[in-house]
Amino acid sequence: MRITKHHGLGNDFLIALEEMNGPLEGSSPRAQALCDRRRGLGADGFILGSHPEAGVTAPDGRPVDVVMQLWNADGSRAEMSGNGIRCLGQAFAMACGDRNATYMVMTDGGLRELVVTDDPATGLASVSVSMGAVSDGPEVPALVAQRLGAQRYATIDVGNPHIVILTEDVASVDLAETGAWIESQFEAGINVEFISTLGKDSLDLVVWERGAGITEACGTGATAASILAHRWGLVGRNVSIHMPGGSADVLVGGDEGEPILSGPSQFIASIETPDV
Repeated sequence: MRITKHHGLGNDFLIALEEMNGPLEGSSPRAQALCDRRRGLGADGFILGSHPEAGVTAPDGRPVDVVMQLWNADGSRAEMSGNGIRCLGQAFAMACGDRNATYMVMTDGGLRELVVTDDPATGLASVSVSMGAVSDGPEVPALVAQRLGAQRYATIDVGNPHIVILTEDVASVDLAETGAWIESQFEAGINVEFISTLGKDSLDLVVWERGAGITEACGTGATAASILAHRWGLVGRNVSIHMPGGSADVLVGGDEGEPILSGPSQFIASIETPDV
């Protein structure tokens, strides 16, 4: 199996494309084996990019280019990843020989449009993603509400579920303990983001990702945080999110518009591995 490895702001993914391999099947054991950082290749997630079924199109009639299936490092499925889909976009552009392209990608969280500008000389791509419809997140369990107390927080769904918590300084958060505990209180798990303001239209963010733990960045988390911070009157519509792995930008959509996430994808390596 031929795989490429990429990272989006330190959030790393292994990508296997049917465009390069022919028919593939993904599974939880395969994802766990590949993502193991000691006995495998090591990554926060495994993405399979498969061919769409014949005749599948976007609502405007455009054909779907690739179907994204995502497994977290622990083998659990995830509906969507903002960093992961940017990495998939770069991998697909490389496989197709494209430098500048627009792709329609079907995810478990819905259809997404990617605009990819790839530089083969540096292995660095810039990718913008329309992040889909936004909806209310799950109800906050009583124990979580009790623990958070007077802190400002809310849940939101941007293709996957998030709880965003406002704090004075994200560096003071014991993310390993608090993030893991909060995730465990939600029946289906949840991504946990702590944010603090950095001035006009700028946020600091740290994240505990469902199925992966602490990661250096989270694209859907950056989107969720930007939307809620805008609703809370903390930022405008153009938001810069600063995470341990680097920065991404989010354009918060209006009443009818989808949010747009923009950030890099860095190609790391091409790998040929035995079937697992």
